[in-house]
Amino acid sequence: ISCPCALGLATPVAIMVGNGVGAKNGILFKTAVSLEQTGKTQIAVLDKTGTVTAGEPVVTDIIPAEDVAENELLSLALSLEAKSEHPLAKAINVYGTEHKIPSVAVDNFKALSGNGLTAAIGSDTLYGGSLKFIGEKIAVGDRIKSEADRLSGEGKTPLLFCKNNRMLGMIAVADTIKSDSPDAVKQLRNMGIRVIMLTGDNERTAKAVAKKAGIDEVIAGVLPDGKEAVIRSLKAQGKVAMIGDGINDAPVIASADIGVAMGGTGADSAIETADCVLMKDDPMQLADAFAISKKTNRIVLQNIIFALGVKLIIQVLGVLGLANMWAAVFADVGVSIIAIFNSLRLMRK
Repeated sequence: ISCPCALGLATPVAIMVGNGVGAKNGILFKTAVSLEQTGKTQIAVLDKTGTVTAGEPVVTDIIPAEDVAENELLSLALSLEAKSEHPLAKAINVYGTEHKIPSVAVDNFKALSGNGLTAAIGSDTLYGGSLKFIGEKIAVGDRIKSEADRLSGEGKTPLLFCKNNRMLGMIAVADTIKSDSPDAVKQLRNMGIRVIMLTGDNERTAKAVAKKAGIDEVIAGVLPDGKEAVIRSLKAQGKVAMIGDGINDAPVIASADIGVAMGGTGADSAIETADCVLMKDDPMQLADAFAISKKTNRIVLQNIIFALGVKLIIQVLGVLGLANMWAAVFADVGVSIIAIFNSLRLMRK
């Protein structure tokens, strides 16, 4: 009776089944520790683009400045954005291709992390980026500021463009939230997990998107190199899981207690860094990952309590002369079988 066979099975069998259930549902836990720790998450930090949203923004509004033709704004914006790999730039490039907008080659192209773009056309310099970025280059008129504020309030991202000291106008781009994001967020909150959205977008745009997804807490306007500092501060408040999909997310994913990568559309660096990979581009898989991990941890605990509890009870009964050989067999072999079948309950979705 004193040989703890069931105790040896209590954890590995549950972990093995939990990993199998995760893989069956497109969720890859890279290690047993990853599976265990994911369920202990207290704070889930979601990157906006590609995680909460579809990551495929489209052009929604084109607002030229006074005395600027729409085609001139689009042509110069397309020329500048053509060399950028940012999802917002892709939206402008797609729009330009669909509407056959002409563009010109640029020189000295530079992407300034989290701020904007700059390039040269002959002796002229083009700038493109956020209101804050362009505001540091030239004076932005009240009309453009007002329109940018309105678009941000609608959950759109306004991109401003100027040529030398001349304002060209603004192009608004919007990224729709994934249809399952609100349900996934609701499930996480029902599990007692605090949900935060982290983004480099301006606060008004971020809050508009977060409201649609059912997220109350937003940390906006954070540059890629500042996200790690945010994660470090949150780790002082509880166990943090960071969920993202982009190249810029890899260092942040690595700095969190648990890193989760959206594998369906995620960058290789984010997938390689993460502890858990969601193989589909589906936010509900995130809720499933936490649920599988939490249930696995509960079953491991049940197995350990049952394995030790039954043996302790039978040993006491044996000392008192109330246990027979069949009770001893149950305490040894029977409890091991029960631990195995209890672990198999994880397969019930």
